[in-house]
Amino acid sequence: MSGAYCIQMSELGGPDVLKKTQMEPREPGPGEVLVRQSAAGLNFIDTYFRTGLYPAKLPFTPGQEGAGVVETVGEGVETLKVGDRVTYLGQGTYATHFTGPASRMLKLPDGISEDEGAATVLKGLTAWMLLFEVYRPQPGETALVWAPVGGVGSLLVPWATSMGVRVIAVTSSDEKAELAKKSGAEEVIMSSDDVASRVRALTDGKGVDVAYDSVGKDSAKASLDSLKSRGWFVTYGNASGAVEPLAPGELNRRGSLVMTRPGLFHFVADEAGLKRGAAALFGAMRAGTLKAQIGQTFALEDAAEAHRAIESGKTIGSTLLKP
Repeated sequence: MSGAYCIQMSELGGPDVLKKTQMEPREPGPGEVLVRQSAAGLNFIDTYFRTGLYPAKLPFTPGQEGAGVVETVGEGVETLKVGDRVTYLGQGTYATHFTGPASRMLKLPDGISEDEGAATVLKGLTAWMLLFEVYRPQPGETALVWAPVGGVGSLLVPWATSMGVRVIAVTSSDEKAELAKKSGAEEVIMSSDDVASRVRALTDGKGVDVAYDSVGKDSAKASLDSLKSRGWFVTYGNASGAVEPLAPGELNRRGSLVMTRPGLFHFVADEAGLKRGAAALFGAMRAGTLKAQIGQTFALEDAAEAHRAIESGKTIGSTLLKP
């Protein structure tokens, strides 16, 4: 197919290993569809594969989410037709085309664009997982949210506040603090401060019910120190590196804490889980509770530049790669 290409890496390393590579889109087999992509979402997990933190079989095309228009339908597909607008999770979305199972494709509702789908499907489902499947905070409870204006955080904060949860956010700049407040955070703490001490001061010494932590290694101790007795430490990202091992007895010493490291794909492994999460996400978007926060857009061929931006901590909201 003329002009079709992907972003491929043949070795591990920095952003420069990402190279534009010509490709021939794979024709869909039984139960599959071929999509011409409108956009692919950029996520921190893409950098983990690039650096080798997560294993990748080389050559490797990054990308975990995308959206576009169905171009070809494989044998036996009855749920989708040519011209349908879809969004999806799937490995290898840094490309002009994507071929995958129709059962993993989500038809976009009217009023939600392909860009919005690519910007929210992985991040929004992650926020759903955290709030509804891992630890569902009750009205009046307090949550500590790290990176509140990042891809997941920009959806997690307004969704949590809509549930009556008090959000204390942790971020790195005055600009991001202002954005976090606009999205619903009641208080914002700078990551350069003594986070746990500030949390204790803001909660009358009690601590928070749950910490949603995407930063990882550098924030883990502060999250643990911020929890009340029997609180939950939900570590779901490694932006600063993987969290160091923690002895189970330490959780007991701190007040019978619960620590978990969830991964989205375990929660949407079957069609029922995926559809349940998508119904909640699209429902929240159509109701106006959530809005796609597309902070920056790069040409797909500039994927290396996009990786540099997200690793620098300068991005806000979701980042799209456009073919």
